[in-house]
Amino acid sequence: MLGMSRTNSLNPDFVALVKKLDAFLTITDGDEHAFYDQFNKIDSINHVVVFHENCLPVACGAIKQMGSTNAWEIKRMFVEECMRGKGIASLIINELEKWAKELNVEKLVLETGIRQTEAVALYHKNNYQIIKNFGQYIGVENSICFEKLL
Repeated sequence: MLGMSRTNSLNPDFVALVKKLDAFLTITDGDEHAFYDQFNKIDSINHVVVFHENCLPVACGAIKQMGSTNAWEIKRMFVEECMRGKGIASLIINELEKWAKELNVEKLVLETGIRQTEAVALYHKNNYQIIKNFGQYIGVENSICFEKLL
């Protein structure tokens, strides 16, 4: 049975899932991984969701405020390979959006790599719109950015 908890970046299940995500991205991003990795530290994320299947952590995602704006960024989305294709990533997005609305967030933004075809399809499916690359992703050809107004 799938369960979900809201937590923060100190949660050991979240930390373990992020390590698996980083190992996956090291392969997928190749030479560009070090560039992206510098923006993906998890030491101060206060809004994290972790999904469990039979008490084992299988998926996670987070939202983090961007400076002083009322836009928050979706970070550290990951679903264990054996659990993919079951709609869990959309459940993560839905829960993050619900939490963001409770915090009166106006929009969510995110960045993913153009090589992450499953992620790109996921965000389109969940009504995220492509936007110009923001912040550190401006001019980065492998990046694609999205937003959704809440």
